[in-house]
Amino acid sequence: MEFDRETFRRLFPNLAKELESGRNSVSINSVRTDIEVGEKAVSQSFVHYEPDVIDFIRRCDTAEQAEEIIDYMERRGEIRKEYAAQLRKQLKEKGVRSFGPKKEEGYYLKHGLPEKY
Repeated sequence: MEFDRETFRRLFPNLAKELESGRNSVSINSVRTDIEVGEKAVSQSFVHYEPDVIDFIRRCDTAEQAEEIIDYMERRGEIRKEYAAQLRKQLKEKGVRSFGPKKEEGYYLKHGLPEKY
């Protein structure tokens, strides 16, 4: 079904305004039709990636394990005391899965680490 601009604006005024504003756009940098080329490009996504406290918490099964991670990273000075307090509050109020789904063993291998690692 095709519409001219004026018909589209009349039928969908808010959508037309949003589309014409250009504020909520998503750029597409490239399109790959070869799966192998695409997979090699994606495999670079974790190069030089340093896991943070959230990444480690997402590997935990229990709140107690997550608490140990927070304590350890705070003790080592890898996270600030205030941030550690925020994490503990979230852990207590919302649970360990509030930080994201569990990262299983081999997560980075399955989701993009280059083969040389």
